[in-house]
Amino acid sequence: MKISKKAFRLLLAALMAFSFAACGSVAEADKSLDEMKEEIRAQYGENKRITDGNYDKSLAVKCVNGTFVGKKKEGVIAYKGIPFVGKQPVGELRWKAPVDVVPDDGVYEAYYNGKSPCQVDDVWQKASLYVQGEDCLHLNIWKAEDTSAGGNKSGASTRVEKKPVIVWIHGGAFEVGGTVERREEGTNFVKENPDVILVSIEYRLGVFGFLHLSHLPDGKDYPDAQNLGLMDQIMALKWIHENIAAFGGDPDNVTIMGQSAGGGSVTLLPLIKGSHAYFKRVIAESGSPVFTRSTEEAIACTNELMEKLGCKTVADLQKLDVRKFVDEADMLTLRVWAERDGNYLPLDPYEAYAKGAARDLDFLQGCTKDEMGYFVVGFGLEGYNAFAAERKMKKLAQLTEKEKALVESFCENANDVSSEYSSTSRLFDQLVFIAPLFRMSENQTRAGGKSYTYYFTVESSVPLLRSGHAVELSTVFNHPEETLVTGRRFDETFSKTMRKMWVQFAKTGNPSLSADISPDGKAKEWPLYDLQDKKVIVFDEFDIHPARESELKILDWERTYFLTRYYCL
Repeated sequence: MKISKKAFRLLLAALMAFSFAACGSVAEADKSLDEMKEEIRAQYGENKRITDGNYDKSLAVKCVNGTFVGKKKEGVIAYKGIPFVGKQPVGELRWKAPVDVVPDDGVYEAYYNGKSPCQVDDVWQKASLYVQGEDCLHLNIWKAEDTSAGGNKSGASTRVEKKPVIVWIHGGAFEVGGTVERREEGTNFVKENPDVILVSIEYRLGVFGFLHLSHLPDGKDYPDAQNLGLMDQIMALKWIHENIAAFGGDPDNVTIMGQSAGGGSVTLLPLIKGSHAYFKRVIAESGSPVFTRSTEEAIACTNELMEKLGCKTVADLQKLDVRKFVDEADMLTLRVWAERDGNYLPLDPYEAYAKGAARDLDFLQGCTKDEMGYFVVGFGLEGYNAFAAERKMKKLAQLTEKEKALVESFCENANDVSSEYSSTSRLFDQLVFIAPLFRMSENQTRAGGKSYTYYFTVESSVPLLRSGHAVELSTVFNHPEETLVTGRRFDETFSKTMRKMWVQFAKTGNPSLSADISPDGKAKEWPLYDLQDKKVIVFDEFDIHPARESELKILDWERTYFLTRYYCL
């Protein structure tokens, strides 16, 4: 699906209008937005080398590439802007694989977020919210202060039992986003769950992270350009594996977690050779291998961009102003995905799962009930329906006549009169999110692996958004004050229970809760997905419960499941 820059601005404006509805005037709404901008930009800064020895040794952790000094707040120590590469991907290293770190005895501040990846100007107002740069490969770590008798001044815990580690990979269609997002800041999460360590990582986005170049006249020197964003993620995971023990984390108990493109990432990383050394569990929210493209599609996108820019070689691209290059690349919005190149990623990721590529990993994965509601709000019903009709036409052109008939039959019966959602919106719910989710659960289970599958039904108070894409994120990270998408605060006990399940999964590989650790004092049994009953757990705000898919009729197995063969494009 291709959404223009203008459409993204409309989406942001619509969501903010609902979020600021309680404000008494436009001026008050603008003030709220200005305060948000100021708060976000204050998180950026230059982490300097400390040469005078004047720093708090209890907040310092020695790593391979330096000793990093964090900041403590409310019993949680945050280490921000730690580089996980030896050289940043700038200049001659643009479009090259990430460079590993080298030993460094220096002491450095880890007080501020590093730069966010370069991304389309004005999309989600990132130009004004984010400090951007190609030198963006940094990560952030949150850990609870060690107050045990065995704690020492090195900042590393001396406890025998290391803590499970959760590594967050942000979403944003592989084109926008960053770890500086307020709703994904880790202090609140770790304060509530001090028995885990949380890490968030940056990776190259858009045309810097996923641009096919090897077919160009001088492209042979850039064999990895199409999947650099994933390579960055692997390099970050390697750094975590080698250094997290110094923070009190268990390098052998790492869970990778992501939403949207981040969810797509964490379902692709297990398919990369050697990756299983760095993690053992996966939490995928509203994301799957559907967010990929073929080599042919990737080349076509590059050629379109080259023609628009008047460029013929990589050398030509290198001469362009970075801001102009990123802005012109807006023409490829929602078409810049990871590439199924048959080398770094398999040509058929789903089949790789069916053959057992990740049978040794535990999965927790799911989607929301009204994923496309997020986009319905942004466009408005009329605008969205026109956009979706165009995308449906392009999708139908890829199908056989029999498949077209099945899709048309689905659409004839899928109108949701209660919300005025178009049948095409429900079709894209199935194509982009629901069908890929169940194919993942089916194939992982068929191969002998474990999948815990969920269906999130809690609704935002934003009209038409309902249980839309990303509606659960402020709950997952314990930021109830972030109501831009939710429009309201979700029930506190429900929210704590959901987070507890995520943490329990990271600890043990099973998200079920016994009564003694469940926030409401009642046991919560989350059954494994199986090929016969196809059980999922339903995240209803006041009734978290397991159910068979057939009872809920989440997926149309006959008329939409086959669409996973066609991915997102």
